[in-house]
Amino acid sequence: MDMTGKTVMITGASRGIGAESARVFAAAGANVALLARSQDALADLVGEIGEKAIAIPCNVARYGEVSSAVATTQSAFGGLDVLVNNAGVIEPISHLAEADPDDWGQVIDINLKGVFNCIHAVLPIMRETGGGSVLTISSGAAHNAIEGWSHYCASKAAVNMLNRCLDTEEAQHGIRAIGLSPGTVATQMQREIKASGINPVSRLDWSDHIPPDWPAKCLLWMCGPDADRFKGGEISLRDDEIRGAVGLA
Repeated sequence: MDMTGKTVMITGASRGIGAESARVFAAAGANVALLARSQDALADLVGEIGEKAIAIPCNVARYGEVSSAVATTQSAFGGLDVLVNNAGVIEPISHLAEADPDDWGQVIDINLKGVFNCIHAVLPIMRETGGGSVLTISSGAAHNAIEGWSHYCASKAAVNMLNRCLDTEEAQHGIRAIGLSPGTVATQMQREIKASGINPVSRLDWSDHIPPDWPAKCLLWMCGPDADRFKGGEISLRDDEIRGAVGLA
């Protein structure tokens, strides 16, 4: 899909799905605004991509930083067409009885409040320009209780409902809200999960995980009309039909 002239803002862009998404969207012609807390990693990625990319250090849990990042993006590229809500954390992994309340809440702040912050900040621009796409990374954990992941499961389930609310309220303004559940992906998060040893996911072999460029390519495909039937819902990358449509099978 040709994204020439479009601007994409990606959170959690310093590694994994976020970094691969930056590469995929830039290769398709888009300008990419890359947000993450890791400034050094962002700088390296921008150096790799070139003039189509800008690095914006940002903690999505802090609305002021997100609002500033959106303003910087608009100033640099003249608009904002796609938001990719990718930033997310899972550590510390622990059972409810042993969970530290502050640590548990921090996961909610990043995984749920961070998504809200980004959506809230981009809506005025997207409304003014006639619409846009808000693509949010979901998870099978949104639908299944997984031992040791209460914070992650709760945050992803809430994000799915937030996505539905966004569609209900903003579809009339041309805003497309779609979630992507990629399955298990070969990223740093899976290394953290494996190190925990708490549940069956931690015992998966590395070869069981899909490469991060698969969800990145799917996110690009989701910007096109073929994904319109999923507005307000969620795409599963475990679905062979979706893999075929994206060109992964």
